[in-house]
Amino acid sequence: MSFRFTRRQAAAAALSPAFLKAAAQRETQKPNLVLVLSDDHTAEFTGCYGNPTIRTPNLDRFAAEGMRLDRFICAAPQCVPSRATFLTGMSPVAANMGRFSAPLPARIKTLPEYLSPAGYFTGIVGRNFHLDGSPQGPVSGPVYRKHNLQTFQRRADFLDVTESVPRTLTKIGEFFDKKPKDAPYFLWVNFRDPHHPWDANALTPPHDASKLRVPAYLPDLPGVRQDLRRYYDEIGRMDGDFRSVLDLLTQRSSADNTLVLFLGDNGFPFPHGKGSLYDPGLHVPALARWPGRIRPGSSTPALVSGEDVTPTFLDAAGVPAPAEISGRSFLPLLTGRAERIRDYVFAQRLTHGTRPFKEGTTTHTFDLSRAARSARYKLIYNCTPHMQYSPVDSYTEKSWVEMTDEHLWGRLGAKFDRAYFGARPVMELYDLDRDPAELENLAGRPELAQVQRELTVALQEKMILDQDFLPLPLNE
Repeated sequence: MSFRFTRRQAAAAALSPAFLKAAAQRETQKPNLVLVLSDDHTAEFTGCYGNPTIRTPNLDRFAAEGMRLDRFICAAPQCVPSRATFLTGMSPVAANMGRFSAPLPARIKTLPEYLSPAGYFTGIVGRNFHLDGSPQGPVSGPVYRKHNLQTFQRRADFLDVTESVPRTLTKIGEFFDKKPKDAPYFLWVNFRDPHHPWDANALTPPHDASKLRVPAYLPDLPGVRQDLRRYYDEIGRMDGDFRSVLDLLTQRSSADNTLVLFLGDNGFPFPHGKGSLYDPGLHVPALARWPGRIRPGSSTPALVSGEDVTPTFLDAAGVPAPAEISGRSFLPLLTGRAERIRDYVFAQRLTHGTRPFKEGTTTHTFDLSRAARSARYKLIYNCTPHMQYSPVDSYTEKSWVEMTDEHLWGRLGAKFDRAYFGARPVMELYDLDRDPAELENLAGRPELAQVQRELTVALQEKMILDQDFLPLPLNE
């Protein structure tokens, strides 16, 4: 049964002795900083974001102890470019992370490197963090070694990459064993769940596929429900692992002076999700807890970008953000000192995986598009609309196989045929208030010409400042 907090319980927590005691701490004390990432996790698949059928009691409890950010939008719908943004405060293009297998250039500094001079002990543990490239193979491997392209052993004080959660907990313990006494710390913890492929028995008891809420942008087919059930179960398993990490942090350090930020790295690997610039690919859970600084049970509808993670942690640590990063601190949102920090967020679809481009390559591997989003509207600019669509990662699963079969038999439904099997336009425009599923393209409508123009101009500015390699949307 999912754990839910009422408004009255949240208000009581905000006035509790623990909250008031933490609020009295001196601001000169540097906080500990923790970033926890789930993998391929769309916000709507979390109880505290309004999903009544998924079991995430620990994330729900954590949200009630801090703030839920309702419009946190990743800068890319894929692991590598999105994580690069979290750690650099720059867009993937600006950080030269447009190719999925690329290592982060040594000249691009990361959050641990900004924090170290301020006395922070820094560490990265858990699933592959994806930012040191793919040095495998007889051609790429020698290039990496010759030019010393893998840099993260030099960027952080403690680095471990493992898929096993028990091993991750052990490595977190080793991180604290090596941390100098009284030194503040930054720790980045990476979970594998709910990344594809999904285990058949990730959670006991499993979710009931017949009772799951199928999103409006997916057809209600048996294969869709079966795949969603396995996806739900991996989120449920990750929820328990998150509790284990929080418990260990409490055992080994002071929770009262620790800012913990939980995020998904990008959206779920279903149609309309990972690899696309629709909200299911970009809108991830974002929960923050900092006793005494973030009011329990709070939330914000403000737009926040993945580019904003690094400047926010730097702001909390009292470290000035460098001029070259484009992200903005959302610490004022967390502490109630501001209601918004930006008018737009932007996103970039880039290459995915390590496969070379060949005849028959689909959008799973290669697609190039950009997006600008305001609170209500989203503009998507597709530069490779001729590419045949297939979902990232899950293109062999029952959900996509059944959708393809239903399309071929003419039984899928017009809105899904258009979304996944029709000709893709260069420009897409969506009213997210009236069409949150992003299925009705409004680009070119005279009544929305000013909205489309405004978002296109904002996107053009972003592309110019990022030195984006794609053609600009306006020739003016």
